Amino acid sequence: MNITQILVNHMHEPIGFQLNDLRIEFKLAATKFVKITKQLTIWTTDQTTPVYQTDQLPYDNNYFDVNLTLNPRTRYFVQVTINTPSETTSAKTFFETGKLNESFTADWIGNADKNIQNTLFKKEISLDKAIKSARFYVTGLGLYEAYLDNQKIGDEYLAPGITAYDHLVQIQTYDVTANLTIGNHELMISTADGWYKGRYGFDGGQDKIYGDQQMTIGELHITYTDGTTVIINTDSSWQTTAGNITKSAIYYGEDLDDTLQPSAWQYVTVLKQSKTILQDRLSLPLTINEQLPVQKILTTPANEQVLDFGQNQAGWLEFYNREPKGTKITFQMGEILQKGNFYRGNLRDARATFDYISDGKEKWVRPHFTYYGYRYVKVSGNTNPLKLADYHACVIHSKMSKTGDITTDNTKVNRLFTNILWSQKSNFFDVPTDCPQRDERLGWTGDADIFSNTAAFNMDVFEFFKKYMQDVAIEQNRFDGMVPMYAPAMGTTDGGAAVWGDAATVIPWNMYTTYGDTAILKQNYATMNAWVDWITKNSKTANLWTGTFQFGDWIALDGENPALPTGKTDEDFIASVYYYYSSQIVADTAKILGHVSDQTRYQHQANAILSAIQHEYITATGRLAVDTQTAYALALYFELVPEVQIKRVLHDLVTRLNKDNDHLKTGFVGTPFICQVLSKYGEHKLATKIFLQEDFPSWLYAVNMGATTVWERWNSVETDGSMNPDGMNSLNHYSIGAIMEWGYKYVVGIKQHAAGFKTFTFAPNFDYRLKHIAAHFDTAYGDFKVNYQIEADCKHTIQIKLTIPFGTTVQVELPRADNVTVTINNQSKLGGDFQLTAGSYNISYIPTMNYIEHYTADTPAAEIMADSVLVNKISAIDNVLDFFKNDPNAVKGGLGNMSLTKLNSLLPFINIPANNLATINQLLINTPLLSEREG
Repeated sequence: MNITQILVNHMHEPIGFQLNDLRIEFKLAATKFVKITKQLTIWTTDQTTPVYQTDQLPYDNNYFDVNLTLNPRTRYFVQVTINTPSETTSAKTFFETGKLNESFTADWIGNADKNIQNTLFKKEISLDKAIKSARFYVTGLGLYEAYLDNQKIGDEYLAPGITAYDHLVQIQTYDVTANLTIGNHELMISTADGWYKGRYGFDGGQDKIYGDQQMTIGELHITYTDGTTVIINTDSSWQTTAGNITKSAIYYGEDLDDTLQPSAWQYVTVLKQSKTILQDRLSLPLTINEQLPVQKILTTPANEQVLDFGQNQAGWLEFYNREPKGTKITFQMGEILQKGNFYRGNLRDARATFDYISDGKEKWVRPHFTYYGYRYVKVSGNTNPLKLADYHACVIHSKMSKTGDITTDNTKVNRLFTNILWSQKSNFFDVPTDCPQRDERLGWTGDADIFSNTAAFNMDVFEFFKKYMQDVAIEQNRFDGMVPMYAPAMGTTDGGAAVWGDAATVIPWNMYTTYGDTAILKQNYATMNAWVDWITKNSKTANLWTGTFQFGDWIALDGENPALPTGKTDEDFIASVYYYYSSQIVADTAKILGHVSDQTRYQHQANAILSAIQHEYITATGRLAVDTQTAYALALYFELVPEVQIKRVLHDLVTRLNKDNDHLKTGFVGTPFICQVLSKYGEHKLATKIFLQEDFPSWLYAVNMGATTVWERWNSVETDGSMNPDGMNSLNHYSIGAIMEWGYKYVVGIKQHAAGFKTFTFAPNFDYRLKHIAAHFDTAYGDFKVNYQIEADCKHTIQIKLTIPFGTTVQVELPRADNVTVTINNQSKLGGDFQLTAGSYNISYIPTMNYIEHYTADTPAAEIMADSVLVNKISAIDNVLDFFKNDPNAVKGGLGNMSLTKLNSLLPFINIPANNLATINQLLINTPLLSEREG
């Protein structure tokens, strides 16, 4: 047995983070489950007498919730020990506190000129003794980079991240021990406007949202080997001047002039900026997580030079400068080409450009205080030919480990899932933004709400959302519980809409259920309550949510007013459903946290809202007053109807989809749930059909159009390759990528689970169109791996390989396995329901009915016409298909969507004798689909 990982508050060896609700968790590797005990020991720097130690505890979970008062600026060493009947094993890690509640002795400092675009601050220091340790506690407004002897400190960028800077400015802690030696050194801090002062916000943004002056504050704490200490503060002894970045902003991009040398240094101005807003960091660092090479250098029909990186992503371009001194080279960023030419019309007012003036020195060059969303880069001004090796794209996002993946035997589906992950990486940029390219990039709450479960399957996002929910809470405190449209609110006062506002409850709850950690629930409990209380106070109808602004089913395709993207689903119905759901979440949270009176109150409220919804929108027989895909999906997903009415609602949903040609018309609200409820209630075949559609609107339509990320709209790019003319059109939006949650739950089979996945159900839904699935999800206990193949041989055998992490129990529920023999690691048992614990398993069985699909009497004529073998067989019986042979356009039109039986009843010139029709229908039933025969 091995301890493979120890995490501190879901992080590896964190330094300087807020460590409230301290939790130490660990993962074990073992070939089988055995009874063990666990013990935690924590020391400070001397590692002699523990400051915290548990007894040997029975192992019933893989974490320790630690009640320990932490000291500022202290390294704590952690050891987890595991005892089995035959061995003892242990592993170590550490964490280090930041300033905690310790006051800053340093001063905020700035330049007297508030209009400088890039303010530099420096301090010469001299050290005459050997260094034992050194920590730099520093931050800046808006953004900063710190340097020691002209070398950048740390590997993160755009620090201190984006927050409501009037309430929270995060401190970063850097270990600079290895950078300091006896002698002279120069400490420098470079700042820029960033989100704090630069133009930012919705509809083009505004300047100086949080302040009008760049500034910095920092303390360098040095401990010498002889035990003495010194603190070097930012104070009046520092000097300042303008740097060589002549303009920088998030939307604008950056202008960097390396011919400028910093000069005219002067002493800083000590500022009266508040120090009480300084806190140890919550944000995961923004880091360069990979580098992409240029795939092609294009010369467009317009004679433009364009770099194609082959992948839409977020970050910045880095290039090797070979240009003579004084040469100005310009890089413009874009997501797509139009008619082969560079295009950036969908960026709206975002300039998204990097201008560089060369100093004539060969070196790698990058921007510093901005970022871009792009695939293509138009290059102009260069005097030397472009070379592939001189450019790479630095992919930047919050530092999160990848935890999940799904691979199928369908390359288009694989590309879709890859696109979803890329859009998550592109938009998990300290806050969950909507897009990384245009003049927006805001922390929209609704997008984060509906995608949060998918996000947690794909990557470890607990600490990412912990910080974001603090952003939301700060804004709620401004607005008496109302949740703004995005957080930080960047000066806006708009908000209070269903789904968007319900991020206040849904995200903390989803993080708890995925990770089994109550920290975000505790952090946000008061604001979760405040949100549902705000609804109660502002609704115009008791026990329903009516009379306030709503986004509806945003960008749905069933809206009756094309000018409004809110869809057809009744807005008050959507709002009331989420009022109920949030109230239920608060009641459940109160129960978990032990707030008994709150639990009673909010449970009563949830029950009253549910009753009101049923009275207003659902008849006694289960008919919904709102006949839309989204309404039916919400009714089923949130269990708004009694069990006896589920069949009726499901039937009405299927009927609605059939009327819509089995294509989605849903927007932000309905899209995440349609396939889930279909699969859950027995219509997985239809769910898979919808998922695999390739024409507009569908997920694979974008894949067929060459998308490498998820689009904002189903038709962000039209079939002719032209951009949708709507002004709100991003090619890197993650929202409708929430379909991947359905993939994990209903295709892979990771279903009902206890908080933290200590127990869960493996119950895949097999479908002939996705025969081979390989997937994994790294749960809080370890990596759960699935690999299955249906129709593995001529006997229709299903083969499954499972790897189950130690500490979890998996309830296996295999479909079509009643009273059949199931082989598990060469041992046979009867039936497909059983439990498994840690280990690797090979499972196989022959289902009661195979998964080979056949044509039916309802098969559309267009599908039949694609199968030449079947066409010849039908033609030998009757000339019914001559109509389609003579008129290929009929296949593509509405007639092609009809079955032969339907055509025979509607069209007088297609008259099939009854005995011929019966023979043809029998032929269809006996013939495997073309895709099956090819497979």
